[in-house]
Amino acid sequence: MAAPEPREGGGMDVRDLRNVQVVGEEAEFVGTPLSAEEERRAHAALFSELGNALADRGSTTFPAYSPAERLRLVRVGEALSAHWGIPVRVEAVDQCRMRLSV
Repeated sequence: MAAPEPREGGGMDVRDLRNVQVVGEEAEFVGTPLSAEEERRAHAALFSELGNALADRGSTTFPAYSPAERLRLVRVGEALSAHWGIPVRVEAVDQCRMRLSV
């Protein structure tokens, strides 16, 4: 199958791409693309890795590129606080990173 031809003006039309649907401006994705089981495993992995990093160094940064990823890190911080019985602070460093510290 031949590749789609670029449209006039240099770009490709989204309709030329396979399995791509246009979403209206009012629709905003606020959930996670992970299934419940994948979310549970991601939470467990982050809990372990970030918990070890916090125990070793007292603070750590982790990338978070979407609101869902930021929310996931906040929830991990809350779970670590409950587990250890001390507050774990979670704050944005910039648009792409979150810092966890004790």
